[in-house]
Amino acid sequence: MKKFILKTMALLCFALLANSSMAQDTAKADPSLKGQYQLMLSKSRTLDGYKLVNPTRLADFWKNVRDTINTERKDLTSARIKISEQQKSINELQAQIQGKDTALSSSNAKLNEITFLGISFSKSTYNTIVWTLIIILGLALAILIFRSIKLAHEAKYRSDLYNEIATEYQNYKVKANDKEKKLARELQDERNKFEEFRSTGRK
Repeated sequence: MKKFILKTMALLCFALLANSSMAQDTAKADPSLKGQYQLMLSKSRTLDGYKLVNPTRLADFWKNVRDTINTERKDLTSARIKISEQQKSINELQAQIQGKDTALSSSNAKLNEITFLGISFSKSTYNTIVWTLIIILGLALAILIFRSIKLAHEAKYRSDLYNEIATEYQNYKVKANDKEKKLARELQDERNKFEEFRSTGRK
């Protein structure tokens, strides 16, 4: 009976020491799955080329593997939910941006559009038409001014020519009148002489 109690006590002490050693080894080792796997292999004994793994270490390792997988699954599910929410937000933002782009394009089209006499023109077309009309009107005005100057010069020349001709004609009339008077006087003198001659001949 005493031997049984001693054996039992020895086994309990060995188990406690083994668990304590495992806890210390786990605390010192790499906490990752790879580190735990390497620790489990290093602490296992080899028999005929096979590793004798402590069932407690293997159970702990498997528990850690399942916990890691569950955590990764939860993180993956959470990440997928976040990605889905972000994608939804992105789609909503893209829809808003597209709507704003459409509204901006429409606003720009209205800003760049001018209505004249019920006809819609773009600003560039309207500016082209206006500047073309301004240039045409400017050229027409320049031509009119040039022709007016030319006609004024021609009218002045003709007026001066008319005045010159009128002056010459007036001078000619004066000279002709003087000549006519002179001829009339000479004719009268000749008549008078002729009358005198006739009077003298009768005597």
